[in-house]
Amino acid sequence: MTNEGEALPPARRTLATGDLARVAVFAALIAALGLPGTITALGNQVPITLQTFGVMLAGAILGRWRGALAVIVLLVLVAAGLPLLAGGRGGLGVFAEVSAGYLIGWPVGAFVTGWIVERGGYKPGIVRLLVACAVGGIAVIYLFGIPVVAVRGELTLGQAAVGSLLFVPGDVIKVVLAALVVRATQRAYPDAVPAVHRERLRAAGER
Repeated sequence: MTNEGEALPPARRTLATGDLARVAVFAALIAALGLPGTITALGNQVPITLQTFGVMLAGAILGRWRGALAVIVLLVLVAAGLPLLAGGRGGLGVFAEVSAGYLIGWPVGAFVTGWIVERGGYKPGIVRLLVACAVGGIAVIYLFGIPVVAVRGELTLGQAAVGSLLFVPGDVIKVVLAALVVRATQRAYPDAVPAVHRERLRAAGER
């Protein structure tokens, strides 16, 4: 085992049946988090949803590759027409909406969240989890979302960025909740730590 911050050996990219099941479960979880619907505040064209909370959980629990894959699976199903986004939205048309950049940022956000957690080795601390969820689940997603809002909404980047501040309080709450959920999950199920899961897969493959 490694200490926090130590580099880990490269992981295998193949997915076992159990991994595919986990990917499917988290894709379903993100979809389920859309069931409460959306909130559109102060005329903002980008809806507020709980689904980014699922994106954070996917990256932090599954790791970068599986977390990103879970989000991609969801988006592929959405593109195929399934109404899996908050508010019952689905179809290719959602990728032409003002909020499309945020959707495109979801898998990248999950990947970055997972990558930061993995850098914590076998015992990622609560601070690392908070940073991972904040960077991947807020900063990265906003990085994709704000420019598209600016273009589609005919706004300047500054105006779009100011408009996005409306989402920050809710997203900060999601970050804290996600970090606490992930921490509790990893304590109860050590295999939920990406580095531990990866090591077990590696050990199984060497037998």
